[in-house]
Amino acid sequence: MENVNIKELLDSGVHFGHLTRKWDPNMAPYIYTERNGVHIIDLYKTAAKIEETAAALEKIANSGRKILFVATKKQAKDIVAEKAKSINMPFITERWPGGMLTNFVTIRKAVKKMATIDRMKLDGSFDALSKREKLQINRQRAKLEKNLGSITDMTRLPGAIFVVDVKKEHIAVAEAKNLNIPIFAMVDTNSDPRPIDFVIPANDDASKSIEKVLGYITDAIANGLTERKAVKEKAKTEKEAPKAETVKAPAKDATPAKEAPKAEAPKADAKEATSEEAK
Repeated sequence: MENVNIKELLDSGVHFGHLTRKWDPNMAPYIYTERNGVHIIDLYKTAAKIEETAAALEKIANSGRKILFVATKKQAKDIVAEKAKSINMPFITERWPGGMLTNFVTIRKAVKKMATIDRMKLDGSFDALSKREKLQINRQRAKLEKNLGSITDMTRLPGAIFVVDVKKEHIAVAEAKNLNIPIFAMVDTNSDPRPIDFVIPANDDASKSIEKVLGYITDAIANGLTERKAVKEKAKTEKEAPKAETVKAPAKDATPAKEAPKAEAPKADAKEATSEEAK
């Protein structure tokens, strides 16, 4: 990935933390100073953490695992949805469904229910239902789509989750922690960074800041996916290419000469020779 530009982070307001009275003391290592009652985040540390996080997520994407993006706050949800769609990754931008990770089997059943409704509409069985039943099913489908539509392709637990605002998404963080799923997150000065595996100290309230940080992250994931695709295509090409048969050229004058048939002595002569010796 490209090197993180400190000036771009500054212009996007990534350095603005919360009011000093709302801070979490565990964020002290990432705070540069205080200005007008607001904490200022050390952008050099932010840049280093973005690069570290991006490299780790690139590896996960390269391995073929999914990365689940979580952001339900108003100023982040549209950005996260757009960025996650661009790299074909699942995301939750509506209410976090309790047990999304810890009770994943039930969530998968709900996703399959959506697929069943879609099949009913295709094979015509939906048309045979009454008006009331159709209305109920359509409402159920719309609700499922709103909450789970973005995770329909997630057939197993994600390889990692990326969270914007760990304080607001504490349930998602707790579930991932419980299942030992690596947690990557933008962490502001009012949040506890200790449960997070890869912390990016940054302003998680401003849309410009969220978009700038996510831009670096999704670019790295896209690189990982591109590398994976290239390796798979190369392996496929090698598999399909016909193996050249190694034919050994015959050595000069190496054609074996036909052996002359061995002359067998006639049996009668052999008998005669024996009788003569006997005499």
